[in-house]
Formats: sequence, C-alpha cells, structure tokens
Amino acid sequence: MVGINVVFVANLKPRKLRGVMSEGMMLAADDGEGQVKLVTIEGDISPGSLVR
Repeated sequence: MVGINVVFVANLKPRKLRGVMSEGMMLAADDGEGQVKLVTIEGDISPGSLVR
C-alpha cells in the first residue's frame, strides 16, 4: 500500500483480534453491492491530520 493515503484510527484500547494484538484500524466501507472499499484520501495531506 505504498503511496496510498488511508484513514487510520489509532489509540484504540488494545484488543486481541484473531489471536493478534490490535491497537488501531484502517477504515473501510461496504459499497452497497457487497464490495468492501478502503477509505482513501485524494491528494496530499500530512500524516496525523485530524478526521472531522
């Protein structure tokens, strides 16, 4: 996923998911037709920018 800006949620309470410790997640959405799409950012934005 080099070169793609995605929406990532960090600082979540650590939890084990399928046996692996998770502390964040990338956001994805269902397109209504059964396809899951990763939420990406068009253009440049600084890492750590706030999502509103």
